[in-house]
Amino acid sequence: MAPIPGSGLAKGLAVTLRTMTKKSVTAQYPDAQPDLPPRTRGVIGLFEENCTVCMLCARECPDWCIYIDSHKETVPAATPGGRERSRNVLDRFAIDFSLCMYCGICIEVCPFDALFWSPEFEYAETDIRDLTHERDKLREWMWTVPAPPALDPGAEEPKELAAARKAADKLAAQQAPPATEPHADEQARAAEQPTRPQGDSKQQTDQPKPDQPKPDQSKPDQPKPDQSKPGQEGSA
Repeated sequence: MAPIPGSGLAKGLAVTLRTMTKKSVTAQYPDAQPDLPPRTRGVIGLFEENCTVCMLCARECPDWCIYIDSHKETVPAATPGGRERSRNVLDRFAIDFSLCMYCGICIEVCPFDALFWSPEFEYAETDIRDLTHERDKLREWMWTVPAPPALDPGAEEPKELAAARKAADKLAAQQAPPATEPHADEQARAAEQPTRPQGDSKQQTDQPKPDQPKPDQSKPDQPKPDQSKPGQEGSA
């Protein structure tokens, strides 16, 4: 059967008419912020307290867009006669986002969890030189990092949490008083109670003694013996 001339045009106009009566679903950005997925790769946030200046992120970056400067400080010995130690102190941590390719290698290779993905994406600049953000800006983006997803039921607990809980339980056990020593309140109550005589047991002192039955009530009534004389039985 040959198609009716103009049927395609009629179908197209019908779709147009149906769409014109529906409400628009276009998000009016920036008035309406988009609902981003939890694993969105926006910018990289820095948790400075975890950084040990190991330089793994800078060495593994394929674009060489991470700049780190540091210096060494001498830490005095913790105990008398101990050895002094040296530690690295972070001076600068910057990322050039004009070169970053958002591969995430720096986040994956960090052994101390100092770098995290943030869904923040509004960091455009008019000058390309301003896209190199220092550690202060990276620290601000750290507060926008979403919380990690919950573990699956029956999953193994992270080693960091297990070690922290074990240390907390050990410290609590050391600070807790021994179980064998009586409490101070119990000692005070025991001192206030009067002592019992040695001859009386607990059962004798606590329970009252039963009343002794009277002689008249304990024995039943008995018939009195016949007091007639033996000579009077025949005469009766």
